Amino acid sequence: MKSLYKNQTKIILDSIADGVFTVDSDWKITSFNRAAEKITGIKKEEAVGRYCWEVFKASICEKDCSMRRTMETKHPIINQHIFIVNSIGDRIPISISTALLKDNNGNIIGGVETFRDLSVEEQLRKELAKQNTFFGIISKNREMQRLFEMLELVSENDTTVLLEGESGTGKELFARAIHSISHRKKGPIVTVNCGALPDTLLESELFGYKAGAFTDAKRDKPGRFAQAENGTLFLDEIGDISPMLQMRLLRVLQEKVYEPLGSTKSEKADVRIVAATNKSLEELVQQGLFREDLYYRINIVTLFLPPLRSRKEDIPLLVEHFIRRFNSLRGKEIQGLSPRAMNLLMSYDFPGNIRELENIVEYATVVCKNHLIRRVHLPETLHQKIELRKIPASENEPSLEAMEKDIIYKTLKKNSWSRKLTAAQMGIHPSTLWRKMKRLNIIAPK
Repeated sequence: MKSLYKNQTKIILDSIADGVFTVDSDWKITSFNRAAEKITGIKKEEAVGRYCWEVFKASICEKDCSMRRTMETKHPIINQHIFIVNSIGDRIPISISTALLKDNNGNIIGGVETFRDLSVEEQLRKELAKQNTFFGIISKNREMQRLFEMLELVSENDTTVLLEGESGTGKELFARAIHSISHRKKGPIVTVNCGALPDTLLESELFGYKAGAFTDAKRDKPGRFAQAENGTLFLDEIGDISPMLQMRLLRVLQEKVYEPLGSTKSEKADVRIVAATNKSLEELVQQGLFREDLYYRINIVTLFLPPLRSRKEDIPLLVEHFIRRFNSLRGKEIQGLSPRAMNLLMSYDFPGNIRELENIVEYATVVCKNHLIRRVHLPETLHQKIELRKIPASENEPSLEAMEKDIIYKTLKKNSWSRKLTAAQMGIHPSTLWRKMKRLNIIAPK
């Protein structure tokens, strides 16, 4: 009878699609089903009797063993995402769950772990990520997708491009994308932050100088125009340059020549210009702070980059991207954000845009010691800013609750009132969205 029961158990375990193995109190494998053999590439005969870490070589084996945590805390672990290394050295993404094994008297005699191969899901996720990525720019926002199409059009020739947008919206990424798909992609791309240097330094930085041009000029030094020859020069914060430099830059754009400091000979400039600003150049022209003729020279094609608050559907995508990057840098296995943490980010306007979101995620990955970033792991300053927004500064300023209601309403409307699509876009569970709709008195049209 006992032999029959054992055979039935083996048949059941081998019919399960998930890998299953058990260990005794000494951490040695006592059973190993057929799916476990298939996922790991290791035969049952080779696995049974060996320590589990010798077989799986998982990312958590050395410092954060899930089975050990279950043994110590007496609590099971459900659907933890990790990586293992199979028999031929490939890194396999899996989802694991652990539980205790007890005898008839309730004594702990070991543990059981089930694991599921996530390779197909991981491949699908990568394919979806590719669809929403354009030369390192991540977005599924409709306006951003239109900009991606514009980038392909403007990259076909050497037209000067002006990128306008708030700080932190990714203007340099756009400049690099323009360069990467242009016929100049084999040449260099050189970046100059015009707002970071005083006039005297910026002039020599852009145009270079000849030996003897000033006291410390011991030898010739090529400027950024020379360094960017046959490539692209990205002039960031162009609205901050002085009228004198504006005039010199205008000549380069008109005549394609310039003179290094201390030189009487003109140099040719075979360079494509991409400029960027977080100010309105049109307003600066009206105020007499920016030359009108230079403005019309660089304003041939203007692309306005929307702030993050206007493309909140991109927040979950960007968060996932930053988590993967910081996991790689710090050797962590953080899987994502809890629904409440994501909800907090979705309710924030990000005045610092993508750069601010990146800093928040970096902080969270530093302080998070487990596999899920929760609200407590987000910076205290973020909590304080959101708390302050709950109190209207004036009668005309909406509360956080009113803004949350407006965001949910607009997202629902955009998704034809599909709660499933809206919840996925906002990074929350559909039941959480339903509770919010009830609390905020959002009623779907019949």
